[in-house]
Amino acid sequence: MTPPPFEVADIIRSHGERFIETHGTWLTPQHRRVLRALAQCRTAALGGHLDRCVRCDHRALSYNSCRNRHCPKCLTSARDQWLAAREQDLLPVGYHHVVFTLPHDLSWLALQNKAIVYDLLLKTSAATLLDVAADPQQLGATIGFLSVLHTWGQNLQHHPHVHCVIPVGGLSADRTRWIPGRDRFFLPVKVLSRVFRGKFVAKLRMAFHRGELRFPGRLADLAEPAAFRTWLRRLYRHDWVVYAKPPFGGPIHVLHYLARYTHRVAISNHRLVAVTENAVTFRWKDYAHGGQSRTMTVSAVEFLRRFFLHILPKGFVRIRFFGFLAHRRRAQDLTACRRVLATVAQRPTVAADTSTAAAIWPCPRCGAAMVLIAKINALQMLAYVGGLRCDTS
Repeated sequence: MTPPPFEVADIIRSHGERFIETHGTWLTPQHRRVLRALAQCRTAALGGHLDRCVRCDHRALSYNSCRNRHCPKCLTSARDQWLAAREQDLLPVGYHHVVFTLPHDLSWLALQNKAIVYDLLLKTSAATLLDVAADPQQLGATIGFLSVLHTWGQNLQHHPHVHCVIPVGGLSADRTRWIPGRDRFFLPVKVLSRVFRGKFVAKLRMAFHRGELRFPGRLADLAEPAAFRTWLRRLYRHDWVVYAKPPFGGPIHVLHYLARYTHRVAISNHRLVAVTENAVTFRWKDYAHGGQSRTMTVSAVEFLRRFFLHILPKGFVRIRFFGFLAHRRRAQDLTACRRVLATVAQRPTVAADTSTAAAIWPCPRCGAAMVLIAKINALQMLAYVGGLRCDTS
């Protein structure tokens, strides 16, 4: 793929200080760590490594990546390793994609209480799927699935939602049968929507009574119990959005499908169209008008404000597994699934031999493998790029 002409890191390096001056009051230490990591990614500040071609002996110096999960440049390798590990979880059935979205009324509360609200979103959407699927009037089975949290819309505004990828069907209560989905959309979205809303509001009410929620600024009035109860009742005025896509095929298609949703950040560098002294233009899909491709121009500071709305709390797990794919029961339950489906367990793609020097990238001259021969720290790298001798021994 051709390198993008502009990067989020370029915008941070050019406008990061002005962004901090304008929005520093709400930036947390986590925001500042991400800001610094993305600005330094693949620069001399993080050091680097010297690679050599195993065939033509061509040598090349490369900067280290920041490996921050919010960095648009550092996700490809992590994604590929994660997808390879997921191959062993695949079953020979179709898969569904269900999306749970929080209403706009909850957006500001979520931004001020990310760890709590996002955790509730993941847990209550999962509990909704598990409970509705277990209902004998629906599927009457134990299902398994993974959930991925996204907090952005195409225009980078705050839009928290969860993507769930689910095998079509589940295990019977006695674990002796595979019960396939009954219809094209697997589980009724209207039922999912109402159960999801009820579970989320109930858990949010419990969090309030435990004193876990913060109400800064415009939310201050909600700290009063009566006001909070009134506000919660308003959340029942509208149906919450749950969207179920038609099934998209078996295990051959699943990994490619997952790659679109798992290791992603609010915007990729390839969506950046132009970066000027004061403005950023990026591409976005207008799903309100049939997914038309459009461009949007905002100030550089506003672009960074939108991007940093989506920084997750430190240690927050945004990809989770539930049902028979939950970590504590995956090995036993997947064996049962494969037994009742009469299939042989899938195995992950065999990785390259890591007992010797690992290939990092193909040689730009002859295409053979480039291998790591030396690591270079930041001081050595700065000396090297400054034209001084760099000791890589």
